[in-house]
Amino acid sequence: MLSTFEISILDAIASMRTAFWDGFFSCVTHLGDAGLAWIALGCALCVNRKYRAAGVAVLAALLADVLLCNALIKPLVRRIRPYEINTAVQLLIARPSDYSFPSGHTAASFAAASALLFAGKRRLAVGAFVLAVVIGFSRLYLYVHFPTDVLAGAALGTLCGFVGAKAATRAFSSLRS
Repeated sequence: MLSTFEISILDAIASMRTAFWDGFFSCVTHLGDAGLAWIALGCALCVNRKYRAAGVAVLAALLADVLLCNALIKPLVRRIRPYEINTAVQLLIARPSDYSFPSGHTAASFAAASALLFAGKRRLAVGAFVLAVVIGFSRLYLYVHFPTDVLAGAALGTLCGFVGAKAATRAFSSLRS
């Protein structure tokens, strides 16, 4: 039942496709591939002493995310992707090779954005959250995730962001002691 409702949401989104949005969301979604943009952000923040703790928080959050999302939850749940149910849909990107639940792109994006927020870098977090939401929506637009995959990814990522920020805070306080 839930899958049918979610497919109807995805079909409604797909019915609004245009050449511009096809290109836009195809590009945006690639920013989340393997979390590389977020890893690059975390590494870049680590270079500057003022942002180092935030960079460590982002990287710790991404590590927690990959362990929970990709190594644990996806193989346990083994949810098929929506394009495997609606085989008539035209995919605009290469078929992902892993399972659907939760959305790894969304989880990594929210992990990084949340880590910035919990690390006290609110201005950076606002931009990161905007990008995280757009990346999450791109996964729906591209028909590679169900809405509940994206919602679960956002929730899991937020949890990982909190854990990453707490780990970074502990690490930096123990260095000061």
